[in-house]
Amino acid sequence: MTTSTFTIAGRIIRQLVRDRRTIALLVLVPLVIASLVGVSIPDRNMLDYIFPAILAVLILFFGFLLTGISFLRERSQGTLERLLASPVSKFDIVGGYLLGFLLFALLQTLIIFFYMVYVLDITYRGELWQILVFQVLIGAGAVCLGTFFSVFARNEFQMMQFIPLVIVPQIFLCGLLWPVDQMPEYLQWAARFLPLTYGVDGIRALMLEGQNLADIGMEVGVLGAFAVVLLVLASLTLRRSSSG
Repeated sequence: MTTSTFTIAGRIIRQLVRDRRTIALLVLVPLVIASLVGVSIPDRNMLDYIFPAILAVLILFFGFLLTGISFLRERSQGTLERLLASPVSKFDIVGGYLLGFLLFALLQTLIIFFYMVYVLDITYRGELWQILVFQVLIGAGAVCLGTFFSVFARNEFQMMQFIPLVIVPQIFLCGLLWPVDQMPEYLQWAARFLPLTYGVDGIRALMLEGQNLADIGMEVGVLGAFAVVLLVLASLTLRRSSSG
């Protein structure tokens, strides 16, 4: 990473901090969802089991939505074209966005985590720093995913239409509502190609079983590879977004 990467990240952070509606989306909406989950599930054991998956789902959903819409605004306002016309590389541009949005993803994770633990009285066994590192991996994938799909949308409404196509299937197949190994075989096969499946498996292993990052090396590797591949794809599509 170069100085340009951190400069772009700083601009993104300042821009989001000034946007009160975005801050409300990042903070208040996830807390409302977490509260609804806590109130609607009276069984504490079931709530403890679902809580890690809710964390993973929220960071993927809001990371994808925030990044996609924000990146789309950068394109529509001409900011992205100016960056592409400058000596800054496309990897620096995407890397800057990644760092900027990941900071808010980490903040969001902390808020939701401590809210659920201290307000909803959720119990967990793993170490907090390892949980956060793993959540950052999920957030990195969400940021790159949102950046990549934003190139195919011309406005915010079209970006919202990607949610039932990209996010909703992962929510149903990741094991949040039903164990993956109890699904039909063809759905189990499809779930293996979805990053959220590995995110949910990994975060549950950390929080429910007390495992560490070394114990879930496969999940860490898959999510890391997913984020890297999408980072490259998002960088390669920048030219297409500026010309189309």
